[in-house]
Amino acid sequence: MIPNSIRTVDYHTGGEPFRIVTDVPAIAGGTVAEKRVTALTDPTIDGLRQLLCSEPRGHADMYGGFVTPPDDDGAHFGVLFWHKDGFSTACGHGTIALGAWAIHTGRVPEDPSGTTDVVIDVPSGRVIARVRSRDRKVASVDFVNVASYVLHDQVTIDTSYGTVDATIGFGGAIYAQVAVRQVGLEVSGADLTKLIALAREIKAQLAGSAYAEHPRDDRLSGIYGVIFFEDLGTDDDGNPQQRNVTVFADGEVDRSPCGSGTCARVASLASSGVLDDERQLIHTSIVGSVFTARIVSRGTADGRTAVLPAVTGTAFKTGEHHFTVDPDDPITPGFVLR
Repeated sequence: MIPNSIRTVDYHTGGEPFRIVTDVPAIAGGTVAEKRVTALTDPTIDGLRQLLCSEPRGHADMYGGFVTPPDDDGAHFGVLFWHKDGFSTACGHGTIALGAWAIHTGRVPEDPSGTTDVVIDVPSGRVIARVRSRDRKVASVDFVNVASYVLHDQVTIDTSYGTVDATIGFGGAIYAQVAVRQVGLEVSGADLTKLIALAREIKAQLAGSAYAEHPRDDRLSGIYGVIFFEDLGTDDDGNPQQRNVTVFADGEVDRSPCGSGTCARVASLASSGVLDDERQLIHTSIVGSVFTARIVSRGTADGRTAVLPAVTGTAFKTGEHHFTVDPDDPITPGFVLR
């Protein structure tokens, strides 16, 4: 049964919302990955997700997370990420927001050095929000992700715009990455409706194929999002610059440069030699917000050449909510119009 009283704390990271819920009914599962599997079909947990990201309390592009116990004592807490279509395996912008929230609330004590590692268990593994702050005022947060790598390069996909080539990469979730110039569009609000439709086409083409399979854990399989990117050249220091928009789930648009998607881009650019260990990716979103990303280390993961990426951004609190559910309200948990 969905609770009739829910309190949330809301943040945004680069313009992308993140709704934090700490008072969550118990979820079966010994790990966060197992809890995600439970949540997908648990009517109470999934109903709570629907309530918070559906109108009239949310909207089609709402995003958030349920704070859970960690997998073990090595992390401060866990989180189940959610959106209008379900529960995702990873979320960089959400991790950045949770790092800021953990310091703002004192849930994780601020390190006197000014840099605090907030360790979080997510469905794809253990990640770190490395928070730079003083007196609980957060300056920036590094999202240190799981190992990221290219799964498939130069995958040809048939679309209504003709054939396009995509790189399939893993950055905690699986993304198809497409240079938008191939289809004569731009990463802009003017072309956003067309890009949403095209992303749905690409996901449909790849669904159920070998390209959408995770090599180790089938719970991580599936094309989560499509990243459309534009190359903006390099800055004066030789850092590659790109503009992107990530369309994830069923037509949901990331306002930020997308944290886990940026990690997939770092892996792809490292594999192609565009990004080396001395440079950083300057990643701009469709609304003009910016993440920077770099390679922390290189190695192997799941049989692939991999990088450990770190994405830098920050998050800001936008408010607190006390949502209620009237038992006589017929429009519960709500609706979405896209």
